[in-house]
Amino acid sequence: MDTTDRVLDFIRGLRISDIPHHVLHQGKRCLLDTVGAVLAGTATPVARMMADYARLHYREGRCTVLAGNTPLSPVGACLANGYAANALDIDDGYRLVKGHPGACLLPVLLAAAEEAENPPDGRELLTAAIVGYEIALRAGLVRNADPETYYTSGSWGAVGGAAVAGRLFGLWGKTLREALGAADYHAPAGFVMKGVATPCMAKDGVGWGAMVAMASALMAREGFTAAEPLFDEPMAAPLVEELGEKYRILDLYFKPFCACRWAQPAVAGALQIVREHSLSLDAIESIRIETFRNAAALSRVHPTNTEQAQYNFSYPVAVALADGRVSPEQVLPPRIFDLKLLELMDSIRVEVNPQFEAAFPRKTISQVHIRTRDGRELTSGPVEPRWEPPDTLPSDAELEGKFQSIVGPILGEEEAGRLSERIWNIEDARSVKEILPVRGCIGSRAGP
Repeated sequence: MDTTDRVLDFIRGLRISDIPHHVLHQGKRCLLDTVGAVLAGTATPVARMMADYARLHYREGRCTVLAGNTPLSPVGACLANGYAANALDIDDGYRLVKGHPGACLLPVLLAAAEEAENPPDGRELLTAAIVGYEIALRAGLVRNADPETYYTSGSWGAVGGAAVAGRLFGLWGKTLREALGAADYHAPAGFVMKGVATPCMAKDGVGWGAMVAMASALMAREGFTAAEPLFDEPMAAPLVEELGEKYRILDLYFKPFCACRWAQPAVAGALQIVREHSLSLDAIESIRIETFRNAAALSRVHPTNTEQAQYNFSYPVAVALADGRVSPEQVLPPRIFDLKLLELMDSIRVEVNPQFEAAFPRKTISQVHIRTRDGRELTSGPVEPRWEPPDTLPSDAELEGKFQSIVGPILGEEEAGRLSERIWNIEDARSVKEILPVRGCIGSRAGP
C-alpha cells in the first residue's frame, strides 16, 4: 500500500466511533467558528459580488449560497461561499502552513451534503469535517515545505475539500484518487507574499480553492483522470503514517480580530498597554512596534477598502486602540475612513526584531512601545497573538461569544443563538439543513 492508498483509506474508513471525544469537540468548535466567519463575511462587498457572479454564471441547483437568495449548483455555491468564508480574515488557521483550512473546507462540506444522493446526518458531517482538516493540513505541510516560497490556503485546502466531497459523494478507490489528484493539480498556485504586497479580493485563494475542490470531485465522478496527488512525495510519508493517531486539528489557532494573523500580536500588545495603564487615545504621542519580517511587510497605507484594512499592519493596531476591538464593523466602511484613525496610523513606526524573525513561523511575536504626551515610555514586552495553542486557546464560551458578536448582526440574536445550539449538538442533526440558517435570510439582512 502506497501513501496515497493510506490517505484514501483514512478518508473513506474513518468512523465517528474511532475519533476521540476531545477531537470531536474540537471539530464542533471549528464548525462553529467557521460558520460564523462565513455568515459574518456575507456583509462584505466581495461576498455579495461573488454571489451575484455565481448566480449569473453557474446554473441553479439545490445548494445554499449564504450571501444570496438563489440556490445554485455545488460548484457555484462553493465559489460564492468560499469567498464569504475568508472575506473578513477571522477564520481559523494553522501556524505551520501559514494559512486557513476551515474556510476552504466548510463551503464544500455544506454543498456536498446538500448535493449528495445519500444526505449525511450530523454525525457524518462532523466526521467528514475532521477528515477534511486532517487531509488539508497534511497537504499544506507538503505544499509549503519551502519556507521561502509558500502558497495560499486554496492551493492545499482544495485537496482537503476534495476529500470531504469525495467522502460525502461516496467515491471509492481510483475515483477518489483522481479527485484528490485533480484538486492538487488545478488548485490556485498564488504566493502568499504577493497577496500581502497587494491587498485585494483574491486574498488567500480560499474561494477558488473551494470551487476547485468541488469541481474535482464531480469531474472524477464522471471519469476524469488526473496526475497523482501530492501525497506521493517522500516528505508526505511520515505525515500520512500518523493519520488516525495524531489529530492536527487540535493545533489550530482561532482569531479574535478581523485582521491578518501576523498583525494580531501587535494588536494584543497595544490593547495590553491600554489595559495596564488605563491609557486614553489622546494621551498617545507615537508608537513603535518590533515584529518579524513578514509582518513588517504588511501594508501600512491608509485603507480604501476592507481588504486593505485587514491586510494592514498599522490600521488594526490603530482601530484597536480607538475602539478596543477589531470586529467586522472596524474593517468596513465608514470606519476605515475615520481621519483620527488615519492620523494615529501615521504615528506608528515598525521595525524587524531579529529574535522575533528567528522564531517565525513557529511563533509570531511583536513588542509594542507607546510614547505618551507626558513623556512616559510604555512597553508591552514580547507578545504572541491571542487564542494560540497550546496555552491561550479560547474557551467554548469565548468562541460562543465571538460567534454571537459577529453573527447576531446578520441573523438576529435569537436565530444566531438557535444556530449555535444546533452546531454544538450536531450529532443530533438529521441533515445539513439543521445547521444552516433559513435560506434567503442572509441576502436580505447583509449590510450596505
